[in-house]
Amino acid sequence: MSSSSNITKKKIGLVSLGCAKNLVDAEILLGGAALHGYELTKENDEADVVLINTCGFIDMAKEESINAIFEAHRRRLHGAKPGQKLVVGGCLSQRYSSDLAKQLPEVDAFLGLDEIARAGEIFNQLFEEDTSEGPVVTVSRRAAYIPDFDTPRVRLTAGHTTYVKIAEGCNHPCSFCVIPQMRGRHRSRSVDSVVKEVKGLVESGVREINLVSQDTTYFGMDQWDEKAGPRAQVDAAKGPSLIGLLDELGEIQGDFWIRLLYTHPAHWSDDLIKAIARNPKVARYVDMPLQHIHEEMLSAMRRETSREHIEGLVERLREGIADLTMRTTFIVGFPGESEEHFQSLLDFIRKTRFERLGVFAYSREENSRAAKMPDQIHGRTKQRRLREAMLLQQQIAREVAQSQVGRNIKVLADTPLLGRTQGDAPDVDCRVHFEKPVTSGIFVNCRITGARDYDLVGMPEFYV
Repeated sequence: MSSSSNITKKKIGLVSLGCAKNLVDAEILLGGAALHGYELTKENDEADVVLINTCGFIDMAKEESINAIFEAHRRRLHGAKPGQKLVVGGCLSQRYSSDLAKQLPEVDAFLGLDEIARAGEIFNQLFEEDTSEGPVVTVSRRAAYIPDFDTPRVRLTAGHTTYVKIAEGCNHPCSFCVIPQMRGRHRSRSVDSVVKEVKGLVESGVREINLVSQDTTYFGMDQWDEKAGPRAQVDAAKGPSLIGLLDELGEIQGDFWIRLLYTHPAHWSDDLIKAIARNPKVARYVDMPLQHIHEEMLSAMRRETSREHIEGLVERLREGIADLTMRTTFIVGFPGESEEHFQSLLDFIRKTRFERLGVFAYSREENSRAAKMPDQIHGRTKQRRLREAMLLQQQIAREVAQSQVGRNIKVLADTPLLGRTQGDAPDVDCRVHFEKPVTSGIFVNCRITGARDYDLVGMPEFYV
């Protein structure tokens, strides 16, 4: 750390909202701020700077972010440290900073997504400048930043698990989404950069590496020569790819899992399926948001895949990767979704029996194509369809969990009494309840003795 020991450190209080990708941004922000003499505190009232790292993806997330800003300001007025600065970052800041600066004069500064590595420098300026005339807005017009293997980070996850962002931005034209407008076009890190970061994390004791980006399966393809041919036909000779990355990560010494999050059905290939199957360090887990299955809805959503493609891909994944757990998400209540469309989705869920599944009610995102579509669905209809889909999935999940009873399964212990299998990503999936305490952060072999709805109950038998 570049700050000298005789400098009194300033404290940062953090409220980080949204997805794992946003969490990595918060870790990078804290890492950069540490170089300027800032350290994280759990007591926000004692902080010199309180940062609200916002999510701006759907209505509920935006509302949660705004409420967090108001709450932080309220606490400043009732007992927080005198002179405390309130800073807003993340997707909401990137997307709406100009409007928010006018509407929220209580905020001292708005940071964009490209400014996270400069946060400490910007914080220092807040203590040197007069912000009484309005918030400081430091937001690049078009996001282009991407971290490297040696980018400073203050990890916010438990010591045994972490997220590694392998790319940023998105090239997909999904009509319901504005992420490309906020985070820019897809840009991959180099394979070497990711391998160096993961190697260092494993050497430090990390047992679970969760690879994240807006589209993990598109990794490296943005660096291919356009003359190389269709991007769906992955060939190492064309350039870097997720296949090559997984092969290199699999050579790293140590006992750890590599988990793939946020894959897209358009960029899977048989070669990628084989790469996962041959690599014992890649968790038998695929997170692949599908959003819908009816052909008309897929077309309206601009998902770049057909029903036939999705059904064939799911079949090839399950045939090609033994003991695979699949997670997906669907959107109900998209503009123009009829009861026929919705029933088609339910039939697909019932037939395919995804082990992990989430459902979202469509959120009408400003400046998205879908926001301008006719036949917007009433909110009550959206919520009714969401409940129906989740009730169906709850039944499937109970049956899947019950089918695990009697098996011996490798489990990563998050706490002395709770762990997760290869089929369970942090924070979003199921857990294993241990019948006796174990040491946190290690792998245990667990005999599954029962099921509790989504979760499992198990007796740890020995450490691995």
